[in-house]
Amino acid sequence: MDTSRRLLLALAGTILCTGALAQAWPAKPIRLVVPFPPGGGTDIIARETSQRVAAATGWTFVIENKPGAGGNLGVDAVAKSPADGYTIVIGQTSNLAINPTLYAKMPYDSQKDLAPIVLLANAPLVVVTGTVTPYKTLADAVNAAKAKPGAINFASPGNGTVAHLTSELFQKAAGIKAQHVPYKGASQAIVDVISGNVEIYLSSVPTLLGHIKQGKVRALAVTSAKRVDDLPNVPTINESGYKGFDAVTWFGLLAPAGTPKDVVARINAEFNKALQNAELRKKLGDEGADPAGGTSEQFAALIRDDIPRWGKVVKESGARVD
Repeated sequence: MDTSRRLLLALAGTILCTGALAQAWPAKPIRLVVPFPPGGGTDIIARETSQRVAAATGWTFVIENKPGAGGNLGVDAVAKSPADGYTIVIGQTSNLAINPTLYAKMPYDSQKDLAPIVLLANAPLVVVTGTVTPYKTLADAVNAAKAKPGAINFASPGNGTVAHLTSELFQKAAGIKAQHVPYKGASQAIVDVISGNVEIYLSSVPTLLGHIKQGKVRALAVTSAKRVDDLPNVPTINESGYKGFDAVTWFGLLAPAGTPKDVVARINAEFNKALQNAELRKKLGDEGADPAGGTSEQFAALIRDDIPRWGKVVKESGARVD
């Protein structure tokens, strides 16, 4: 057998082997890292969407909550994982678009070290207070903050989160100054706002909707331009006297950079199918999230465009994490 024929046979064997490997994926469980504690909006969306995909495909997802450093810890762990499609992360606006400006030193580059897969959902934020406080409207809270500058606590799920920066934007619009209290995720913050340890709390609608419906906290306003279907009686900040105010957060799946494109495409296709499922759409809607979807390229473009947009807000707020 001549050399050229041997090379052709070897090449064909390699192509067949690669194709077989791609076809066999996934041959083991897929680790889905949630870079925040259980119970928050990111965690809820990760579990609801992956369960639907698992039911349709037979794939197994293992959810791992890995909170810390505003989501950086969990995202970094995935960025440094093998690029084989068996480790993915649910990222969101804060750790992909805000932290690159907020943190003096980032452990990963959200555009170079990660491969965007699919945008899962968008969600507005909601301003809430405990039922033990006297605030019945957003105006009540603003008036209290004006009467005692710096005395009112305005809590968020963490430094540099969309909730934190949205609260800074609102304080600027309202001409008030509140004391920012950052938490490591939503769980303890919700406990403290219910008890009245903090007066005002801002987080995503999926995180707080259940507590609002159970009457544990009182919703004062939502941050989106339009009212939320599941909170029809809660006004927007825009209609509460702050024209043009509009801020939402988004959630999407990513893999380590270098993950085979066919694997990324398969995950994208299955989650896009799941996001068209009426039952899942209703579940996400009931949690206050708007199902998204689309191509990996569209998700990459969203991250690229939002980094300078939120970077401007970070700089104007003076927020910084060293």
